Amino acid sequence: MSHKCRKGATMSTTISVRTDEETKRQAEELFNELGLNMSTAINMFMKQALRERRIPFTVGRPYPNATTIAAIEEGRRLAQDPNTPRITSIEEFKTLIDDL
Repeated sequence: MSHKCRKGATMSTTISVRTDEETKRQAEELFNELGLNMSTAINMFMKQALRERRIPFTVGRPYPNATTIAAIEEGRRLAQDPNTPRITSIEEFKTLIDDL
Protein backbone atom coordinates (compact mmCIF):
# COMPACT_ATOMS: atom_id res chain seq x y z
CA MET A 1 0.00 0.00 0.00
CA SER A 2 1.49 3.34 -1.06
CA HIS A 3 0.56 6.81 0.05
CA LYS A 4 1.76 10.29 -0.79
CA CYS A 5 4.07 12.08 1.56
CA ARG A 6 4.62 15.81 1.89
CA LYS A 7 5.44 17.67 -1.31
CA GLY A 8 8.87 16.76 -2.70
CA ALA A 9 9.32 13.74 -0.44
CA THR A 10 9.51 10.20 -1.73
CA MET A 11 6.50 7.95 -1.47
CA SER A 12 6.38 5.28 1.18
CA THR A 13 5.16 1.71 0.77
CA THR A 14 4.51 -1.23 3.05
CA ILE A 15 6.16 -4.65 2.76
CA SER A 16 4.77 -7.73 4.45
CA VAL A 17 7.38 -10.32 5.48
CA ARG A 18 6.61 -13.83 6.69
CA THR A 19 8.77 -15.33 9.42
CA ASP A 20 8.29 -17.54 12.45
CA GLU A 21 7.42 -15.96 15.79
CA GLU A 22 10.72 -16.83 17.48
CA THR A 23 12.83 -15.28 14.72
CA LYS A 24 10.72 -12.13 14.87
CA ARG A 25 10.97 -11.96 18.66
CA GLN A 26 14.75 -12.42 18.65
CA ALA A 27 15.22 -9.89 15.84
CA GLU A 28 13.06 -7.29 17.61
CA GLU A 29 15.03 -7.85 20.82
CA LEU A 30 18.37 -7.42 19.03
CA PHE A 31 17.25 -4.39 17.04
CA ASN A 32 15.85 -2.76 20.19
CA GLU A 33 19.24 -3.28 21.89
CA LEU A 34 20.80 -1.52 18.89
CA GLY A 35 18.30 1.34 19.10
CA LEU A 36 16.44 0.28 15.96
CA ASN A 37 12.96 -0.89 15.14
CA MET A 38 12.19 -3.67 12.66
CA SER A 39 11.32 -1.27 9.85
CA THR A 40 14.58 0.66 10.19
CA ALA A 41 16.65 -2.55 10.33
CA ILE A 42 15.00 -3.97 7.19
CA ASN A 43 15.46 -0.65 5.38
CA MET A 44 19.14 -0.63 6.36
CA PHE A 45 19.52 -4.13 4.88
CA MET A 46 17.81 -3.16 1.61
CA LYS A 47 19.78 0.07 1.20
CA GLN A 48 23.08 -1.70 1.91
CA ALA A 49 22.20 -4.42 -0.64
CA LEU A 50 21.39 -1.79 -3.25
CA ARG A 51 24.55 0.19 -2.49
CA GLU A 52 26.77 -2.91 -2.80
CA ARG A 53 24.68 -4.57 -5.54
CA ARG A 54 24.79 -7.82 -3.57
CA ILE A 55 23.49 -9.48 -0.42
CA PRO A 56 25.55 -7.65 2.25
CA PHE A 57 26.64 -10.84 4.00
CA THR A 58 27.95 -14.24 2.98
CA VAL A 59 25.28 -16.68 1.91
CA GLY A 60 26.46 -20.26 2.07
CA ARG A 61 25.63 -23.79 2.95
CA PRO A 62 25.19 -24.71 6.59
CA TYR A 63 28.35 -25.88 8.28
CA PRO A 64 29.12 -28.71 8.62
CA ASN A 65 28.19 -29.94 5.15
CA ALA A 66 26.80 -33.42 4.40
CA THR A 67 30.27 -34.95 3.92
CA THR A 68 31.47 -33.65 7.27
CA ILE A 69 28.29 -34.81 9.02
CA ALA A 70 28.76 -38.30 7.52
CA ALA A 71 32.39 -38.37 8.74
CA ILE A 72 31.33 -37.29 12.24
CA GLU A 73 28.65 -40.00 12.34
CA GLU A 74 31.17 -42.62 11.16
CA GLY A 75 33.62 -41.52 13.85
CA ARG A 76 30.94 -41.82 16.52
CA ARG A 77 29.96 -45.27 15.23
CA LEU A 78 33.60 -46.42 15.25
CA ALA A 79 34.11 -45.02 18.76
CA GLN A 80 31.19 -47.16 20.00
CA ASP A 81 32.34 -50.31 18.16
CA PRO A 82 34.31 -52.58 20.53
CA ASN A 83 36.04 -54.17 17.50
CA THR A 84 37.62 -50.88 16.43
CA PRO A 85 41.37 -50.99 17.15
CA ARG A 86 42.41 -48.60 19.91
CA ILE A 87 45.61 -46.59 19.86
CA THR A 88 47.00 -45.96 23.32
CA SER A 89 50.39 -44.45 22.58
CA ILE A 90 52.14 -42.21 20.08
CA GLU A 91 54.31 -45.16 19.06
CA GLU A 92 51.22 -47.18 18.08
CA PHE A 93 49.95 -44.19 16.12
CA LYS A 94 53.26 -43.79 14.25
CA THR A 95 53.28 -47.50 13.41
CA LEU A 96 49.72 -47.28 12.11
CA ILE A 97 50.58 -44.27 9.93
CA ASP A 98 53.75 -45.92 8.62
CA ASP A 99 51.74 -49.00 7.62
CA LEU A 100 49.36 -46.97 5.47
